[in-house]
Amino acid sequence: MKNSENFDVREIRRKLGMNQSQFWSKIGVTQSGGSRYESGRNIPRPVQALLRLVHIEQIDINKVKKDDVEVAEYLKATNPDLYKSLKKEAKAKRKERP
Repeated sequence: MKNSENFDVREIRRKLGMNQSQFWSKIGVTQSGGSRYESGRNIPRPVQALLRLVHIEQIDINKVKKDDVEVAEYLKATNPDLYKSLKKEAKAKRKERP
C-alpha cells in the first residue's frame, strides 16, 4: 500500500523479513490494523511518521525522549535554517554508520 509519503509499506516489511505482527507492533499498531493498511486503507499521518522513523530511518523510538521532541520543535520554529542544517548533518552521520 502506497501512502502519501510514497513508500510501499508491504514491500518495506517484506524486505525487512518481518511478518505483519512483528512489523506493526514496533509502532503500536495491531496485526489486523496493519493488514488493513497494507490492503489499501489510508494510513494516518502520525502512523506514517512512525513508519518512516522506525522502519526507514531505523530510529529506536524507545530512546526518544519528550525533551528531544520539544527541543527540535522549538529549534524548528525559532531558527529553521539551523534546524535544517542540523537535520542534514544528522542524516549524513546515520548513512556513515555500518
